[in-house]
Amino acid sequence: MNWGVFEGLLSGVNKYSTAFGRVWLSLVFIFRLLVYLVAAERVWSDDHKDFDCNTLQPGCTNVCFDHFFPVSHIRLWALQLILVTCPSLLVIMHVAYREAKEQRLRETKGDNYRCIYPNPGKKRGGLWWTYLLSLIFKAGVDVVFLYIFYRFYRNYTLPRMVKCELPPCPNVVDCFISRPTEKNIFTLFMVITTCICVVLNLIEATYLIGKRCHEC
Repeated sequence: MNWGVFEGLLSGVNKYSTAFGRVWLSLVFIFRLLVYLVAAERVWSDDHKDFDCNTLQPGCTNVCFDHFFPVSHIRLWALQLILVTCPSLLVIMHVAYREAKEQRLRETKGDNYRCIYPNPGKKRGGLWWTYLLSLIFKAGVDVVFLYIFYRFYRNYTLPRMVKCELPPCPNVVDCFISRPTEKNIFTLFMVITTCICVVLNLIEATYLIGKRCHEC
């Protein structure tokens, strides 16, 4: 990953965000993205290899693992982080569109052109709606993924041992999950930070709407 480009994107998002948006971005970058890259990936790197069942029946372990881990935590978190951060980039693209439009008008009409966007980054008109919809989308994505995690992994926790009787297993077999305590800690940490991010998005959306109503 080119961290210089990523740092530039983050500075652009910070530039056009409110105070709540800057707190949200810091929370996502430090407590979600960095934890995911530095620690969580390593914790789940051996989930299939160290998923042991007390049977030698070919295919039984794979079937049981697929049943209890239909989608990996890591892949779900990666998809969640991508979908959550994309709306912020759309805000930057909207501002860049405004600046490019101003530049085209300046080049076409010269000194006689009328400035449409004195401050392209000011949240007015279409940019205000883009910013507000991005907040709602980010909160909605996090809520949807919280529900998905809850459906796949009840109460967001993993047991130490699970019982599996799916074919081709010859009978009820005991299967053991590797490092369940460590995985539960990271899962709860990610769930808590996701909930905080949802609250921050809703607070920022309320702030934007309240500010607009007060101005009107």
